[in-house]
Amino acid sequence: MVAMSKIATGNGHGENSPYFDGWKAYETNPFHPTDRPDGVIQMGLAENQLCFNFIKKWVVKHPEASLCSAQGVNKFKETALFQDYHGMPEFRQSVAKFMGKVRGDRVKFDPDRIVMSGGATGAHEMVAFCLADPGEAFLVPTPYYPGFDRDLRWRTGVELVPVVCESSNDFKITTNALETAYEKAKEANLRVKGLLITNPSNPLGTILDRETLKGIIEFINEKNIHLIGDEIYAATVFMEPEFVSISEILEEVECNRDLIHIVYSLSKDMGFPGFRVGIVYSYNDAVVSCARKMSSFGLVSTQTQHLIASMLSDDDFVDNFIMESKERLFRRHKYFTWSLSQVGIGSLKSNAGLFIWMDLRKLLKEKTFEAEMDLWQVIINEVKLNVSPGSSFHCNEPGWFRVCFANMDDQTMEVALLRIRTFMLEHNKAMVPRKLCSRSSLKLSFSRRQDDFMSQSIMSPHSPLPQSPLVQART
Repeated sequence: MVAMSKIATGNGHGENSPYFDGWKAYETNPFHPTDRPDGVIQMGLAENQLCFNFIKKWVVKHPEASLCSAQGVNKFKETALFQDYHGMPEFRQSVAKFMGKVRGDRVKFDPDRIVMSGGATGAHEMVAFCLADPGEAFLVPTPYYPGFDRDLRWRTGVELVPVVCESSNDFKITTNALETAYEKAKEANLRVKGLLITNPSNPLGTILDRETLKGIIEFINEKNIHLIGDEIYAATVFMEPEFVSISEILEEVECNRDLIHIVYSLSKDMGFPGFRVGIVYSYNDAVVSCARKMSSFGLVSTQTQHLIASMLSDDDFVDNFIMESKERLFRRHKYFTWSLSQVGIGSLKSNAGLFIWMDLRKLLKEKTFEAEMDLWQVIINEVKLNVSPGSSFHCNEPGWFRVCFANMDDQTMEVALLRIRTFMLEHNKAMVPRKLCSRSSLKLSFSRRQDDFMSQSIMSPHSPLPQSPLVQART
């Protein structure tokens, strides 16, 4: 057999993580309401499917946005021919404008600093190649997205040093935690080149407040290291406080702007992961120039650029979409967390993202990561839900799980919640009258849960579902 490269034969992709094992369990036995009702429900995919009917109306109303339609075919040739790696001007302009709108138009973005890539995955790797050499390191607060181990390390040779954040203060990033991680990297003879923050956080669903962001900028300025702000969930903030971008803080503090870089995409905020629209926005001219050259390895197709430019240039659509998306995420999050609370399951208080950080610490047989994996195996194999264990996010405390709630329709969500309820009742059956444990009574009980939610103090029985406070503020 001919030998292959170390990258090809190594395990740098991180596919042996339970995060990806859960996906494999789903792929081998995916849930379907009629064809496979006992299959695994995918709750490990942070995908925003709640607004596709809203987007579909725009697509039907604007056939000219598609090159494969009678109304759009006149632009087929010019779009299909070679385009340089700068990207179509109208695409960069519309994305820059959208980024500003998502941040409440409190800051403007320069289209000439927009560098496109194949999704946020490609954007992160591109930034890593630009900023660090093999063997150098980035600090990353925990818990963090498992894909970072692949995106930033696999092909670049860059190391990631965890900044340990604790549940005791809701996993907030503190200066002390940053300093501790920085010193540990130095002790390990690692040269720290930057700090990567995710705001809003994946997996926590929380945002960084203004003071924390100012402290972070002060830290990277003092150390003279780069700051990469992953802001791919910026438009998913559905409840106060409002999202604050690192770009806003730059207007308020003294900072070496050459150290600041933002990663963005349309995968989460618009729900378009299949379009592979990733963005690097850097305040450093040299990084913009280098990243643009590197983008040749992962360009966004011109057909996609054309569609996105047309859609995001429609101000009325964008404004209504941002509000509608927040409203639907707010409703789904509120009902989902309320339903879990009815069976004694809590979660970290959150106001953003497409997931919750579920607290199952009390279900562990012992406070170990082995016990967490035992519980996860039960949830995957018996409850048939693909949720992601905290250890795969490098959480330093066992018993936390990320659960995605926006990647399914209402009916599938109800099935998932019923499975969770059944599991919890069986877990606590010593304290529950036996008659409540029958499957028929469980279904009857759970079918009334939406009515219970509607009739409690959250709202009156005849009221519409509550509006997100952020939406109320704009209406």
